[in-house]
Amino acid sequence: MPRQASSSIQLTPRKFPGAPFIAALPRWVGYTMPVLITALALLSSGCKKTEATPTPEVYVQAAKPEQGSISEQITADATLAPLAQAAISPKVTAPVRKFLVQRGAHVKAGQLLATLENSDLAAAALDNKGAYTSAQANYETATKSTVPEEYTKANLDLIQTQGALTLAKSIVTARTELFTQGAIPGRDLDTAKASLLQAQAAYDIAKQHFDAVKAVGNQASLRSAQGTLTSAQGKYLGAEAQLSYTEIRSPIDGVVTDRPLFNGETAAAGNPVITVMDTSALIAKLHIAQMQAQQLTLGAAATIKVPGLPDPVPAKVSLISPALDPGSTTVEVWLRVENPKATLKAGTPVRATITGRTEPNATLIPVEAIQTVAAGSADGTPGSKFVMTIAPDGTAHKHPVTLGIVTPDSVQVLSGITVNDMVITIGAYSLEDNTKVKIGTPPDEKSDTAKPAAGKDADDK
Repeated sequence: MPRQASSSIQLTPRKFPGAPFIAALPRWVGYTMPVLITALALLSSGCKKTEATPTPEVYVQAAKPEQGSISEQITADATLAPLAQAAISPKVTAPVRKFLVQRGAHVKAGQLLATLENSDLAAAALDNKGAYTSAQANYETATKSTVPEEYTKANLDLIQTQGALTLAKSIVTARTELFTQGAIPGRDLDTAKASLLQAQAAYDIAKQHFDAVKAVGNQASLRSAQGTLTSAQGKYLGAEAQLSYTEIRSPIDGVVTDRPLFNGETAAAGNPVITVMDTSALIAKLHIAQMQAQQLTLGAAATIKVPGLPDPVPAKVSLISPALDPGSTTVEVWLRVENPKATLKAGTPVRATITGRTEPNATLIPVEAIQTVAAGSADGTPGSKFVMTIAPDGTAHKHPVTLGIVTPDSVQVLSGITVNDMVITIGAYSLEDNTKVKIGTPPDEKSDTAKPAAGKDADDK
């Protein structure tokens, strides 16, 4: 009989635990291999422990609010200006004869700084002085000689005509008696009467002239003489003023900051030839909002930050404008900065800080703890403020707050939290409500800080 071939199962080795043990089994157990493989796979998977997912915990920094004083800090950019400034311009055009000061020189009010060529103006002033002197002499003549002489002559004429009139009247009276007695002819009486009429007319004319000289002629002559004198005096003073314009004097105490011309160059009328600034104190002019300006008072403390100086420079509010700037609807405020050593320079841009209203007993938290509701968020009105606090069970919760005075370091909380709340100061950004938090530093950060620098391990070993 033909020999029947024996049947056997060919297995392909698989990679799983226990494969060497299976390969060493006798051939006769080959038919049980699928069952054993399944059992071993189940046994292998059953030996692994199921790891529980830990609850996430966020590390944060937190602190309780404090009670303290806080002052509003109003900041704005400004430029330092001199306390007083004079850009001195001549009123006449003439070459510069001589400068008596240089840039940086300290000068006093009234001090002569420069002179201009003035020979022609000096000659004109001298000519007008002569005319003025002549007018003075004529006025004295008119007041002391001419006017009294005219008055005296008119008075004498009046006395003479009055005497002639009296004589003519007496003659007429005497001849009238004689004519009545028939002692003289009638023509003698007529002649006497005609002389009386002439004497009366002469007296009337002299009386009118005397009255006119007394009432009108004297005053008119005085006014005419006075007018001539005043005109001559005005011309003389004008010439002297023109001459004085060639002397450039300082109107203020200060320092010469600009002198654009040199000796011999022509100074044009209206163009500054010397600029003097009073820098013993400087003014920082800044513009702030109306609501902020309402909290300020004259003399309020302030500081300015000057480029190049490590420490802020103290200042005081010296002026608060009573009206708004029409262009920006802001209020102009001046800060006075004392500058006795001339350390500060006019024209320097500075950053000014003014101390406004002060709250002596305010609830304060670090400014880093304040967060703003984003647009589109369901947690509140966009732009409103909130903080994250830690509950006794270690979970974080949002609390809307109302703020008061804000400074670069602290902020005043008017409502929303109490001094007993634990407020998250660092790590609250994007933190969800009810998140489990822990105050402290994450372990990985602690280990990083404890690790030695790279390359030190081998050397230390």
